[in-house]
Amino acid sequence: MSQNTLKVNELHEDAEFEENGAEVFDEKALVENEPSDNDVAEEELLSQGATQRVLDATQLYLGEIGYSPLLTAEEEVFFARRALRGDIPSRRRMIESNLRLVVKIARRYSNRGLALLDLIEEGNLGLIRAVEKFDPERGFRFSTYATWWIRQTIERAIMNQTRTIRLPIHIVKELNVYLRTARELSHKLDHEPSAEEIAEQLDKPVDDVSRMLRLNERITSVDTPLGGDSEKALLDILADEKDNGPEDTTQDDDMKQSIVKWLFELNAKQREVLARRFGLLGYEAATLEDVGREIGLTRERVRQIQVEGLRRLREILQAQGLNIEALFRE
Repeated sequence: MSQNTLKVNELHEDAEFEENGAEVFDEKALVENEPSDNDVAEEELLSQGATQRVLDATQLYLGEIGYSPLLTAEEEVFFARRALRGDIPSRRRMIESNLRLVVKIARRYSNRGLALLDLIEEGNLGLIRAVEKFDPERGFRFSTYATWWIRQTIERAIMNQTRTIRLPIHIVKELNVYLRTARELSHKLDHEPSAEEIAEQLDKPVDDVSRMLRLNERITSVDTPLGGDSEKALLDILADEKDNGPEDTTQDDDMKQSIVKWLFELNAKQREVLARRFGLLGYEAATLEDVGREIGLTRERVRQIQVEGLRRLREILQAQGLNIEALFRE
């Protein structure tokens, strides 16, 4: 897939170079170097052939995953419980039955710099992660929960592979080492690793790691721990409010009402910051910097309000004998 896609990109880049570089040649040189009709026809055939192979590979994959039946709600709970206990066949069944969900979400990110099959591949990684962490006892469908992970991995891939700021190759290589380590640590630690944790893992100065990470335009993570005694992140307890699953399953109404109810127990500033940071109440998830820019506060102040809001949310629940994990139970 990657080789075919690369060939198509190379053909396009060559065409752009010839078009943009035409001004440096005189008219005679242009005439002498003008490709023949046969050359043009051959190049077009090569381009069409490469594109067709990519399309064929995509159609082949879509055809293969179409044979995996969707799970009913009862089957989903059954296999999810077994998967949590380490049953490999059940884990595989959960993954294969939701591959079409990945395709559905990946299509929304077309024309963003990555080929569809690349988007699907990244989304599948998110699906696998969702299967590993899904708890069927919380009362909502797996597709709702998995959407968070799928979108996150796709958006991270787009940000990492199509950044607009071009960095020197040695900087890119060094940055990739830090980002790869960060991904590995996030899976191991179950939270977004700090610069200190990355530095310790790589035996590098913290200042160097922090400086390199600031170069990277990263998508907001919803892995931020809620604090207190809980190791859960918002991603682990919130379901997506906009996207349906592969069976067009709508999110449970009680869950939506609970989200709104508890957020409106916070003050206006805390509510707005949490909503903007984690993509709630109609907002798109955003970085601390972006939130600060939108509401006229510094990045540090936004971070402080976020911490205060999460702490206040926990206090509200504890005062009523609830906890974060119980928030969305039926």
